[in-house]
Amino acid sequence: MASLPASIDDTIRLLAEQNYICGRDLGTVTYLALKLGKPLFLEGEAGVGKTEIARAIAAMLGRRLIRLQCYEGLDAAAAIYDWNFTAQMVAIRAAEATGEASRADLQHELFSEDFLIRRPLLEAMEAHAEGPPVLLIDEVDRTDEPFEAFLLEALSDFQVTIPELGTIKAPEPPIVVLTSNRTREVHDALKRRCLYHWVDYPAFQREVDILNASVPDCSADLSREVVAFVQGLRGEDLFKTPGVAESIDWARCLIALDAVSLTPEMVTDTLGAVLKYQDDIAKVSGSEAARLLSETRAKLQAKEP
Repeated sequence: MASLPASIDDTIRLLAEQNYICGRDLGTVTYLALKLGKPLFLEGEAGVGKTEIARAIAAMLGRRLIRLQCYEGLDAAAAIYDWNFTAQMVAIRAAEATGEASRADLQHELFSEDFLIRRPLLEAMEAHAEGPPVLLIDEVDRTDEPFEAFLLEALSDFQVTIPELGTIKAPEPPIVVLTSNRTREVHDALKRRCLYHWVDYPAFQREVDILNASVPDCSADLSREVVAFVQGLRGEDLFKTPGVAESIDWARCLIALDAVSLTPEMVTDTLGAVLKYQDDIAKVSGSEAARLLSETRAKLQAKEP
């Protein structure tokens, strides 16, 4: 188990070793979250690296990553535990057949840890040999207010309650990362318990560095073209703006096609890697792709010394 970073610069360096390139602002709030044991709340557009930082933190510390993927209708029970009803029914049938267990003994046995299915929050509260895990509560904005209210207690006391077994408190608080795509506003009470950071689209050179770290086979010239083109797309009136994840996916597709540079035809043929809605693809295809590519090359020339 690796020790926590000793400084902001150390945090940025360790994240970079896991191919997660971030600026000093995100490095600072990450260092403080680890140092103070506070949950880290990250908001931003989809595909800017909010989820990836949880994976990078887990990897750099040698901790287990436990992910709770949020969705509409998620409740506390589904996030904490469930009972293995199939195994319980088998045990009941076996007890009835043998007649060995009394009703009280059978009830006690059925609601023991042998039949418990651990969901992410319960797993995060338990002891782990490698140290407290990294708990990723992903896309918390997809849940509703009752689940948010439950999280307030869970993140304040780092404990969960199972009626049949009692309260389980974490021996050491997990490292918690919450993400939100801001499809709705998350309640202030939850944010107050966290250190907050808005993860924005990276500047040109940082996105190039991210692309180079994630896709090392991509040439320097192609990386710059991809990033410049995608950043140009972000200025267009699109239904879904492409994120850094789409830049990486697109670069991988271009390498698979042995592309050495962008052409209008190559852009049009591979737009499905960077745009995810047909209306956006139709808007950018053909002559529009040629126009954007021409603007991209002009911007790259202006950046050259």
